[in-house]
Amino acid sequence: MLPHTLFIGQQLYFLPVCESTNSEAQQLLIKNEATEGCTVITHQQTKGRGQRGNSWQAEPGKNVTLSVILSPSFLAARQQFYLNIAVSLAVHDLLHEQGLHEAQVKWPNDLFYEGKKLGGILIENTINSYTLQHSIVGIGLNVNQLHFDYTTATSMRNATGGAFDVEKVAMRLLELLEKRYLELRSGKTGKQRHEYLQALYRYQELHPFLVDDQQVEGQIVGVNENGCLAVEIDKKLRYFAFKEISYII
Repeated sequence: MLPHTLFIGQQLYFLPVCESTNSEAQQLLIKNEATEGCTVITHQQTKGRGQRGNSWQAEPGKNVTLSVILSPSFLAARQQFYLNIAVSLAVHDLLHEQGLHEAQVKWPNDLFYEGKKLGGILIENTINSYTLQHSIVGIGLNVNQLHFDYTTATSMRNATGGAFDVEKVAMRLLELLEKRYLELRSGKTGKQRHEYLQALYRYQELHPFLVDDQQVEGQIVGVNENGCLAVEIDKKLRYFAFKEISYII
């Protein structure tokens, strides 16, 4: 089965088991064997990676685990978070299509449903001078898995009570990813940024956060071009990079 797309997923590698789809995609790039949109998908990752070295674990055959190679040379290196926005919106679109209308994007790279993690995104970029040369977009989405090691994780099946065809979900995700990527390529960053903020977990709500091992009350008011989270704390606007601020859930 291939997605109904122009290029994303048209070159598709299915591996029953691999260490990491992002690593496999990287090898295809090194060997010059990948065209833009090349997709690596697996039923089981043995060494799945999350953001900044965190691990990603999923039950074999019950979830979507894939990586897509893109060539977003139209983006300056300083604009790379716009790609994160487009990818996040694609996964968010999918979840809403599948009936998870309360799904949200949790900065910087997670999908949440009712305070629990549904999926994660890992984008690894190669920069050529001042622009992006290649991006490997890794997406993990909990689909039919019912039980997790952590109480903070959930799945589409847990959320809706119904089982899903994992392959169809994966192909639809690739279609929506291409739609959002082409939208980004056409320059609609303002539109996507607005939609991203509307989908953002805890946006414009007062909540506790952890900053420098201290609990503070803050309100998320935006995300800047560099991908830093803008939070108003004690009537002062502060910007945080990943791992400089933590949600208290």
